[in-house]
Amino acid sequence: MSDLRIGLVGTGGIGRTHIERVNTKLQGGKVVACADPAGAFGLSVAEKFGIKGYEDPIDMINDSKIDAIMCTTADPFHKKYVLASIKAGKYVFCEKPLAAKADECKEIVEAEIAAGKQMVQVGFMRRYDEGYKQLKAAVQSGKYGEALLLHCAHRNPAVPDDWDNSMAVENSMVHEIDVLRWLLGEDYATAQVVYGKSTNNGPKDLHDPQIMILTTKSGVRIDVESFVNNHKDYDIKCEIVCDGAVLNMPEPNYISVSAGAQKGRKQYTDCFQRFADAYDAEIQSWINATKEGRVDGPNAWDGYACQVAAAAASKARETQTVQPVVYDEKPELYK
Repeated sequence: MSDLRIGLVGTGGIGRTHIERVNTKLQGGKVVACADPAGAFGLSVAEKFGIKGYEDPIDMINDSKIDAIMCTTADPFHKKYVLASIKAGKYVFCEKPLAAKADECKEIVEAEIAAGKQMVQVGFMRRYDEGYKQLKAAVQSGKYGEALLLHCAHRNPAVPDDWDNSMAVENSMVHEIDVLRWLLGEDYATAQVVYGKSTNNGPKDLHDPQIMILTTKSGVRIDVESFVNNHKDYDIKCEIVCDGAVLNMPEPNYISVSAGAQKGRKQYTDCFQRFADAYDAEIQSWINATKEGRVDGPNAWDGYACQVAAAAASKARETQTVQPVVYDEKPELYK
């Protein structure tokens, strides 16, 4: 196949970033068209990038000149456009979350089952980060014994004023929910969210930081600090305590500088800096797999499993209780 002809729906910040990424850095695919639920805005972005614009995203999805779809809209629109892509017989990359609620994710799973094949990849880019890949390889090797505890942090300089308590889990810690499930190779059994003393830096209705506590089915205990208004830097940490070792995420790959009687290294300021290589690897992998007619990244079931755990964590936060994480039985298509 020549270049994969990609139509992108959702022309906000990350959508525009993906257009630039695919069309200037990656191989084997081109974003040849775009659309947005706000039709006129999508047309203006198409003009900016010199690609075809569609006022209605469904028209783009159904166009025979489009081979595959990238969905980068706001969360509430994901289900609509992913289901439309499956109906049109087209592979689709959907930024996280797969859908706003677990039952909506299940609808997408059922649509794939009806189609008879996996067609959806979910944008959990951390699985493509070299640090997480090294941690997973170390755990899988068995060299250091079993994983017992994980201590993680997800720190961000600031978030918009409309952030509320639910977003700490559903927009921030969902990345940990997915990547740690993938890293350990097992599902969760329980979820809990507890509060510490709150900073005064963020939105007035946001309790920040929060700590999410997950327990896997084998009993591994995970704590994740979400501090999204630290007014400092973008800092991702993952420490795995094993029987025979402690494994840590690599530090930022910036040089160390000694100057002015101080020594240190530059830090990341946002996810696009920290995970730039992971984003590239993720989308390149999706292009390659789509051209071969397969899905080899986070799939629709992974998207469903993440939302089930996120919903349990959100309920745990609201009720200040420990909540069970209960999944439906995994269909044969995803085994």
